[in-house]
Amino acid sequence: MAMLTEDIVYRSIDGRELKALIMHPAGDGPWPAMVCMHGGAWITGDRNVPRYMAERLAARGFVVMSIDFRMAPGHMYPSSLRDANYAIRWLRQHAADYCVDEASIGGLGFSSGGHLMLLAAMRPERGEYTADLPDELRNFSAALDWVVTCSGVLDPLARYRMAQQAGYADIIACHDKYFGNEANMREGNPPMLLERGERVALPPLLMFQGGADPRLPPDTATRVAALYRSAGGEADALLYPGLGHTLSEWPAERLDEVADRISQFARQAGSR
Repeated sequence: MAMLTEDIVYRSIDGRELKALIMHPAGDGPWPAMVCMHGGAWITGDRNVPRYMAERLAARGFVVMSIDFRMAPGHMYPSSLRDANYAIRWLRQHAADYCVDEASIGGLGFSSGGHLMLLAAMRPERGEYTADLPDELRNFSAALDWVVTCSGVLDPLARYRMAQQAGYADIIACHDKYFGNEANMREGNPPMLLERGERVALPPLLMFQGGADPRLPPDTATRVAALYRSAGGEADALLYPGLGHTLSEWPAERLDEVADRISQFARQAGSR
């Protein structure tokens, strides 16, 4: 499928321009769409990091908006959540420009971006996440129709504890720079939201995790899936034995399989 690529500024804030890489099929659509958040432990990376998957999904008939967002140490939690909330509303505002099916807009996140995307999906109207929204975007919903995470750091406190036990100084430092303290790791923590019974949105959720991922507690995706289902949501965790944390290093055939599974899941979720 032929596709088009655009590099645009979707937001200007704090004296900088936040850009998005938008890949979309050529044609009239309407196409399902997703906002995509890269990994990098909340402190590094940019919109081009997930390009390998964005290209695969655009070729399967999706509009993919891969965003830059504010990161630590200059911008701590929850600044990046405000950018995610903004981007979802921006995509709805500009749906006609990219032939987007407004009934099928989801989120995709990798590693720390998986944490951010799931948290943004569960709390679309959270005051801390909408604090700096302009009035013209408040008329557009930040709710998502589905969510996909890949190697998602979905429980930052559990990952922090794992890093402390294993002596992973780099992971510890990234958590400290973004969250500042363990209280914030608990507050912005998707499974803990479910455990403490917070009232949250529960769009259909699909999670991918490598079975040999040394940078996540091994039960991360399966534990979140169980909690999510217990809270009344739909969730699946797909584990890939022998594969690690960074999806871009997975074999090409596995990446094609992931793209196919995302496509099938998103279209099924968006048709409800």
